Amino acid sequence: MLLSLIAQCLPAQDGYQEKIALLKEQKERITTQEKEALKQEVEQINKRMVKGDLTPEEAKTLKEQAAKKRALNIESRHAIIEHKIALLERNKGEVLMDDREYKLFEDGVGIGITVNNEPWVFFEGKNKIPKYDRRTYSDIVLAVGLNNAIIEGQSLNDSPYRTGGSRFFEMGRAWRTRVFRHTNFMRINYGFSFQFNGLKPKDNQYFVLNNGQAELEEFDVELKKSKLRMDNLVFPVHFEFGPSRLRKTEEKMRYSLSRQFRIGIGGYGGFNLGSRQKLKYTRDGDKVKDKFKRSYSTNDLIYGISAYMGIEGVLLYAKYDLNPIFNDAPLDQRNISLGLRFDL
Repeated sequence: MLLSLIAQCLPAQDGYQEKIALLKEQKERITTQEKEALKQEVEQINKRMVKGDLTPEEAKTLKEQAAKKRALNIESRHAIIEHKIALLERNKGEVLMDDREYKLFEDGVGIGITVNNEPWVFFEGKNKIPKYDRRTYSDIVLAVGLNNAIIEGQSLNDSPYRTGGSRFFEMGRAWRTRVFRHTNFMRINYGFSFQFNGLKPKDNQYFVLNNGQAELEEFDVELKKSKLRMDNLVFPVHFEFGPSRLRKTEEKMRYSLSRQFRIGIGGYGGFNLGSRQKLKYTRDGDKVKDKFKRSYSTNDLIYGISAYMGIEGVLLYAKYDLNPIFNDAPLDQRNISLGLRFDL
């Protein structure tokens, strides 16, 4: 590089003895860094022993291994500094150096740029010690499938909504926490989700408000599309069960759900954010699209039961609203959904 070539052409500085003094100070810092890192490792081992994850004999062995590793680190890093000092003394400071210099620290690796052997810019990397036992994980949740409504005193076959055309979509974030210390068979899955439940009426019908009640009526021309969508914000909580694989090393312990069966049972509660109806039709040769954002007397509070089961992050998903869709309706209608859920 240009800076390196210019640096090589510059005369050696008379103050190379100062560089040697700085290198000797660096040796002392290395010893302090490695001792501090050893102290942190010993504290982690002691915490694991108190929790019962390690026996006193296992803890003693790990401490001896950590002390040996840190002692070797000090020895190796001191040797590197001694070689640099010898190189400077042998050449009276006239040393050709790469303009990039990598440096090791107890918590990571850094890269710096030097000009004529003088530090110019330095970027220090970080390598945080991983937590030994991680009990909580998070996922992005996506779900999609068929939607409909169960009407009081009627079967699902009598529903006035099209099963194939009525769909739902859900997206959110979920956290999964292990309940017990020494087993991952039971977890609590909780978070928040945005639900979009759609209903498409049959027989050329659409929703109208009569005396504050949402009712279905036949439209005066042929509808190409009639859809009511309800947008909800809910907070699901599930008790999740299923096996997992334990992966354990000296540094960390993890339970993996890779290719494992999972089943979750629970419910949700939240709020209706809004309702809107979309109509598409042709009138007098003109294509018309109407969008109406109204309450349609839909319930403000949302609560229900839900469950899922599947392998790893691909799950069969079902949910059922216990609250009626519409307030003060002659017959209660409750939303029901079936589809696939993906925990990413």
